[in-house]
Amino acid sequence: MNKHSRKYDGFVNNKAVGVQGGEKGGITLTTKKTKHLNRPASNKNEVTWRGDKSGPKIYKGIANYTAKQGYRADLRQEAIARASSLRQSYRPKKESPEKKLRGAKARAAAEKDT
Repeated sequence: MNKHSRKYDGFVNNKAVGVQGGEKGGITLTTKKTKHLNRPASNKNEVTWRGDKSGPKIYKGIANYTAKQGYRADLRQEAIARASSLRQSYRPKKESPEKKLRGAKARAAAEKDT
């Protein structure tokens, strides 16, 4: 969950949760299985939501998946928060409007134009 502490380390805990961005604005939830802990290739599970899904559906899916699989509730909240920030980062940035001149500079510019 992008934090450097033992609580969030995936290699220390039997169950771990990760959220990454997917293709075309999608979200990928990666979970660690409790079986085959010494086999890194086969001990993870991935679930992907497309980018055209609404945010609440994705967050509800993450919450349901982690709750039904028995993952910790604090990891569930962190995973939803990370998915939310990823969705927000996919939005296009608004361009800032040009700053209007005020006071003496505005009067000077108006006189210059006329």
